[in-house]
Amino acid sequence: RESDHRAWTPVTYTVTRQNATIQGLIQGKAYFFRIAAENIIGMGPFTETTKEILIRDPITVPDRPEDLEVKAVTKNSVTLTWNPPKYNGGSDITMYVLESRLIGKDKFHKVTKEKMLDRKFTVEGLKEGDTYEFRVSACNIVGQGKPSFCTKPITCKDEIAPPTLDLDFRDKLIVRVGEAFSLTGRYSGKPAPKVTWLKDDIVVKEDDRIKIKTTPTTLCLGIVKSVREDTGRYCVTVENSTGSRKGFCQVHVVDRPSPPVGPVIFDEVFKDHMVVSWKPPLDDGGSEITNYIIEKKDTHKDLWMPVTSATVKTTCKIPKLLEGREYQIRIYAENLYGISDPLISDEMKAKDRFRVPDAPEQPIIKDVTKDSAVVVWNKPYDGGKPITNYIVEKKETMATRWVKATKDPIFPGTKFKVPDLLEGCQYEFRVSAENEIGVGDPSPPSKPIFARDPIAKPSPPVNPEAVDKTKNSVDLSWQPPRHDGNGKIIGYLIEFQKVGDEEWKQANLTADSCPETNYKVTGLTEGLTYKFRVKAVNAAGESDPAHVPDPVEVKDRLEPPELILDANMAREQHVKAGDTLRLSAVIKGVPFPKVTWKKEDHEVSPKADIEVTGVGSKLEIRNTVHEDGGMYSLTVENPAGSKTVSVKVVVLDKPGPPRNLNVSDVRSDSCYLTWMEPEDDGGSVITNYVVERKDVASAQWVAISSSSKKRSHLAKYLMEGTQYLFRVAAENQYGRGPYVETLKPIKAIDPLHPPGPPKNLHHVDVDKTEVSLVWNRPDRDGGAEITGYLVEYQEDGADEWTKFQTVPMLDCVVTGL
Repeated sequence: RESDHRAWTPVTYTVTRQNATIQGLIQGKAYFFRIAAENIIGMGPFTETTKEILIRDPITVPDRPEDLEVKAVTKNSVTLTWNPPKYNGGSDITMYVLESRLIGKDKFHKVTKEKMLDRKFTVEGLKEGDTYEFRVSACNIVGQGKPSFCTKPITCKDEIAPPTLDLDFRDKLIVRVGEAFSLTGRYSGKPAPKVTWLKDDIVVKEDDRIKIKTTPTTLCLGIVKSVREDTGRYCVTVENSTGSRKGFCQVHVVDRPSPPVGPVIFDEVFKDHMVVSWKPPLDDGGSEITNYIIEKKDTHKDLWMPVTSATVKTTCKIPKLLEGREYQIRIYAENLYGISDPLISDEMKAKDRFRVPDAPEQPIIKDVTKDSAVVVWNKPYDGGKPITNYIVEKKETMATRWVKATKDPIFPGTKFKVPDLLEGCQYEFRVSAENEIGVGDPSPPSKPIFARDPIAKPSPPVNPEAVDKTKNSVDLSWQPPRHDGNGKIIGYLIEFQKVGDEEWKQANLTADSCPETNYKVTGLTEGLTYKFRVKAVNAAGESDPAHVPDPVEVKDRLEPPELILDANMAREQHVKAGDTLRLSAVIKGVPFPKVTWKKEDHEVSPKADIEVTGVGSKLEIRNTVHEDGGMYSLTVENPAGSKTVSVKVVVLDKPGPPRNLNVSDVRSDSCYLTWMEPEDDGGSVITNYVVERKDVASAQWVAISSSSKKRSHLAKYLMEGTQYLFRVAAENQYGRGPYVETLKPIKAIDPLHPPGPPKNLHHVDVDKTEVSLVWNRPDRDGGAEITGYLVEYQEDGADEWTKFQTVPMLDCVVTGL
């Protein structure tokens, strides 16, 4: 019966042996069994199993593991993998045991750790060059099963395998702008190769759009939202120590073209059609331009009309235009991937553009003789119609009317020999072009030429010589050439050569910079010796050189300074204040002397302008003041000596203020003023003094004397008791100087004196301690009312008087005696 049921189920009734096989049991279920013996009499009692029996296959050790493989070999390790046995013996695998045997030995040695269930293991610590074989066994609860079949003998050494590369992309890849693309593949190699991506020989770096993914066996370069700049030759390199492999792919990221390049050029414009041209797009989108689409629009309308959409040229005829209307042209470029944005032209009016020819450029005159000249010009723009004739005109320079050089047509040549010129006259020439529309404007006049036979080069200058020299220059002089070659001498070229050198150097670059027969060669080096030569130049060219006979040593020619005084450098120079002082002298000397101006042996005032030229010097002071007067000296000095001249400069001006104004002898109606002459009389004799007074209560000064030459004055007619201020100024022929003023007011009052002595002093009464005194008024009061009388007493025989008191009246009682 099943362990969870109570009912028993008969299995057989015909068992005569002491064992039986029971069929039809369900695996995984538990059963109880019982058995009874039976004879002819009947069935005996049952005997029952004591515990339930679980139905399952019998447990054995596992089968041998399968597919033992070597995955990697290095010089000191081996990596192996295997699969589980087909049958685990009826119990779960608890671990695997991996064993190794050194070839030449008999025994296998266990190499795995305890309880290893992984089916991959790296055996480490092996000896390089040794050869091993391996086997693996599986274990379950029962025990260790049979070992697997042994591996082939494995020698410990680094595995080397050259890289392999298997790509998933072709040599070329075309991608639309904005789309994503990827380049993928597989690779292998031992040691593990390094993978590098290049674009046009530049390493590709990852960014927001570019992703690079590399696994041990696969490689991938992916680009999202591609742009035109992603176009290029991509290269993947797989490289290890044994070699490298490369894969290439030319990626074209294509798009519609950029617009054609403007501006639109109107090559021809007529009343009913135009011919326009343009330049191809800067970017064809990665695909050849298949055609251009050209449209036109009347500017008075909004409608664009097709002209053509099937041209690959960059020029097009625009037909069917209305005369006088303005048109715009727009042009698209098209390739396999789309149509560009348009290029739109400026507005252009449909009308014939034929006109008379342009004016030729300024003609050139050649081969001049005394009666002819050849005029040469360039062909101008013909105005749209072919040129049929040129008109050459001539004019004397001073005349106003142009005359045709010939009545015959001149064509197609662009030069003409003008005959019948008058010898010695100066001429100008001009050219006009003519087509069927008419005669165009004339060219600018040619440069003037004289009608005379060609000139030859002049003969050399005559008798060149060095006439002067300094430490860095030499003055040359010569005479004109004997023959001027029938041409005016333009000037002279001067050349110099350091003795010992081969090269001649030019002192002047152009002949017209030396039109005279003398020249100063500058910039020479002191102490060196030079040769000199001179060439004459006319319109035909340079003459042969004429040499200065002897070399010249460059050094200063010493001449002591010399001063030639101008009139303003006489012994004394007078100048009116406010005017300009000018002192000047001519200076000579070689080398030119150093010039020094001084005043009283000091530097001259900064307001003085000093000018030194190659022939003299000038000192100038504008708006002179009295202080600018003094002794001025001019010193000139060079190594040969020095010379000094002096001039006394007097600046004539108004005098200064008088000194020490003093007031004395003040009375009630007058006072006496005295003063001293000014320190500075302004360079001119003082002619008179001006004396003025002012009541302190008044703002007005009143003159009391203006012609006095004395240095004193009695001021009369003062009002008694009034306070006055006085001032004095000096005058000379150049004006009145500043005033000097009294420091404090002067009051007009008579001077005071002490009163006279009282008269007739006597006593009128005497007591033992006091005396009564009386007296009379004095004869004079001293110019002021008497205010009191001072009473004093003296003991007989004593020396000192003792003050008693001051009394106002003519009597007093002296007490305390």
